[in-house]
Amino acid sequence: MKKVISTDLAPAAIGPYAQAVATDGLVITSGQLPIDPATGAFPEGIAAQTRQSLENVKAILAEAGVGMDRIIKTTVFLSDMNNFGAMNEVYATFFGEGSYPARSAVEVARLPKDALVEIEVIAAL
Repeated sequence: MKKVISTDLAPAAIGPYAQAVATDGLVITSGQLPIDPATGAFPEGIAAQTRQSLENVKAILAEAGVGMDRIIKTTVFLSDMNNFGAMNEVYATFFGEGSYPARSAVEVARLPKDALVEIEVIAAL
């Protein structure tokens, strides 16, 4: 059975998709842009945008009843791979040493609303 996960503490979907879906012991989020749900704006710079994207992920997972420690896989989409180091520094602060999830990080031609980063995750319930 599939359960749609939605919270006002993360940006609303900007298309025909859910913030996340829970099914078969997993929570799978849609890609989270660095939109501040209170203002609808992006913060400036890759570090702040990475932090906001991960805060959005954290809020969605909390709505599903799980924490960041339950993430088993992340995918990070970057508009410029030159931002990898700065993204990685912020990313590391959201996970405990030795309990990092599996991850893919790729550069893409363009992200929605010209974001610098978008992050999606799969977490265990």
